[in-house]
Amino acid sequence: MIGIKSIASYVPANGVDNYAQGAKFSKDEEFILGKIGSAFLPRKDADQETSDLCVEAVNALFANNPQLKRESIDALIVITQNGDEEGLPHTSAIVQDKLGLPTHVAAFDISLGCSGYVYGLYAMKGFMEATGLKNGLLITADPYSKIVDPEDRNTTMLFGDAATATWMGEDALWQLGKAKFGTDGSGAPHLKVSDGVFFMNGRQVFNFALLKVPAHLHELIDESDLKAEDIDAFCIHQGSAAIVDAVARRFEGEPEKFIKDMVETGNTVSSSIPLLLEKHALDTTWKRVALSGFGVGLSWGSAIIHRP
Repeated sequence: MIGIKSIASYVPANGVDNYAQGAKFSKDEEFILGKIGSAFLPRKDADQETSDLCVEAVNALFANNPQLKRESIDALIVITQNGDEEGLPHTSAIVQDKLGLPTHVAAFDISLGCSGYVYGLYAMKGFMEATGLKNGLLITADPYSKIVDPEDRNTTMLFGDAATATWMGEDALWQLGKAKFGTDGSGAPHLKVSDGVFFMNGRQVFNFALLKVPAHLHELIDESDLKAEDIDAFCIHQGSAAIVDAVARRFEGEPEKFIKDMVETGNTVSSSIPLLLEKHALDTTWKRVALSGFGVGLSWGSAIIHRP
């Protein structure tokens, strides 16, 4: 069974002081930490491309797992909606070349935002098991600094740049359990890019998350023949502090199980869930962790991962 063997990440050291941004928009510390949740937003360098962030994360993964060799990689998926240059060719092909991976590797992109990691886990698992592949790299990198208007108070204080790399293969530490997905394209106007600039209707996105995510998690737990108390932690997309807190309260379980950690990263889009897993979950004694990603599309996906 294909599962999660290891996760590594790359978070740029340079970035934006959110207190300085808040002062520009007359927002105080209570708003910045209580509503936004981020004091610092990492930013890629001007000469860094999306593929460069991917390469940094994968190199960290190789460094952490010396038994994983470049020549053993046979599948590569990049989750991004902001690929290199104008999006053609696919970023995963550029990453394959920059990493010096073998040319027999299957490499493709998935164009999804904040739900992308959950979708990507199951896309990679199904693809690998169907084709008999052994080692896959699931990479997330979606630098919104490419598309966010620094004068837009609704978006510029939210998003940080980061990348993660997940090694998927057999004999994994964490196995993938049941998952559920959803799409509502009628909500597309709430999160979109026009003329190269990102727009977000924050109120509509907040309402969407509050309506969909707690109910979706309860349905997933019920269909898995589990109870909320069987879940050790909830790693949901870190859209903002306000969204994570509101979902935790609406879930009506144990809100302290909902991990919130975005003070130094911000909303990293598809990288937010694997960043949580890397830092808080992988090396614990937890047995089950629930995941939920939600956002642009509108799209959502929830899953339960567990130790075998």
